[in-house]
Amino acid sequence: MSGFPVAPAAREAARRGLADAEPRVFWTSQAGRPAIREPLTEIDRVCDLAIIGAGFTGLWAAIQAKEEDPALDVVVLDQGRVGDGASGRNGGFVDPSLTHGLHQGVSTWPDEIGTLEAMAAENFDGWRESLERYGIEADFHLPGEITMSVVPHHDEAVREAYELHAAHGGDVALLSREEAYARVHSPLFRTGFLDRQVGLVDPARLAWGLAEAAESLGVRIHELSKVTGFEDGGGGSGAVVIKTDSGTLLAERVVLGTGAWPVLNRTRFYVLPVYDHVLMTEPLTSAQLAEIGWEGREGLADAGNQFHYYRRTLDDRILFGGYDANYHFPGRIDPTLEQSESHTLLAEHFFSIFPQLDGLRFTHRWGGVIDTTSRFTPMFGTAMRGKVAYAVGYTGLGVGSTRWGARVALDLAFGRDTERTRLAMVRSKPIPFPPEPVRSIGVRLTRASLAREDVTGRRNLWLRGLDKVGIGFDS
Repeated sequence: MSGFPVAPAAREAARRGLADAEPRVFWTSQAGRPAIREPLTEIDRVCDLAIIGAGFTGLWAAIQAKEEDPALDVVVLDQGRVGDGASGRNGGFVDPSLTHGLHQGVSTWPDEIGTLEAMAAENFDGWRESLERYGIEADFHLPGEITMSVVPHHDEAVREAYELHAAHGGDVALLSREEAYARVHSPLFRTGFLDRQVGLVDPARLAWGLAEAAESLGVRIHELSKVTGFEDGGGGSGAVVIKTDSGTLLAERVVLGTGAWPVLNRTRFYVLPVYDHVLMTEPLTSAQLAEIGWEGREGLADAGNQFHYYRRTLDDRILFGGYDANYHFPGRIDPTLEQSESHTLLAEHFFSIFPQLDGLRFTHRWGGVIDTTSRFTPMFGTAMRGKVAYAVGYTGLGVGSTRWGARVALDLAFGRDTERTRLAMVRSKPIPFPPEPVRSIGVRLTRASLAREDVTGRRNLWLRGLDKVGIGFDS
């Protein structure tokens, strides 16, 4: 069951539009990708801090560790290349929120939401200042984001989101149908909620720029260095022994920023690997741009449980992703899952939103795995007598918040008692997902229930039960 209104003509437009789309990530296939960094080949190389994962969490951890203590010897390992995972495959929306949106934060940590929002604003300022300080050219701009209602029963959700943000001092606006259409010309848009504090970025260039910034501070990054195991060295120096397929690293402290790829067994129960899919169009002509308006280049999303996110790039393409959140038994992660019928569904939805763009071609189609938790926000913790810290589970909203999550992980790895580590969000764990096969059955039932709610506007008994115990499913 699909809760999204698909126009009959959109199916044929989608078939034509997808005919020549390349099955690869647009962002990471651009010109200007740095040369491959050498894998770790040393045996028993010693360092102060090892970071596993060269995505946003790992790179921000490396940068902030060196900013705090330039004398630290910091090494980053990645099984692939910088930005190969979720960090380089996403839509590039930079939301300041640390709590996967204000509603989730208010619902889950009402007593701490003031502190969390203040930390979010401070982190967002630091995020932007870092891009300026290190000269990172990643096409960052701040056009805001509009959440659109496309069916009548989402109008109230849009209004409530506006009222909540306004009550907490957000720079927001509620758009009427006429105002929404004036900004972006779609026959489906009914009302809109504009949040002016959401930015957009080229995520791959951001990752590449962060890696170069880290290296400028003396961090060593080894790509193509898959971690095959690690263990507590115990007595003597007590270093953590990290084994890769080509070398060995001895680290006094370790930060894990591996996203959906589990390195510690204990995180497997809390993090669900969910596939998200994305399309990118060819550049629009001036005539096509005139047909849709969108002169403000705002990021867009629709208000359903199963939602799309879409944006204009600075070279006038349209990125369009989301809606389907696919989980594969038993938590399978495989490159063959990156191409999916979800792309066809996305294309049909695209041409239902913008029927005037019939004839536009998609140049790229890709997918990737997202690390999601039952409360949608990251999980933090330590292992191996506190020497190993982790920050995982950003649930698709980590482009900005990973900087803060990396700082929390550093606090934990070095045993620091800070305002951040005293937060309930950091000290508590999300409710774990059940083991298989109950996990897969639960995911299927939840997805079907969310789709039905998008159609009917009514939350069924299953979803109300999950709400009561604090379990959610999102991407």
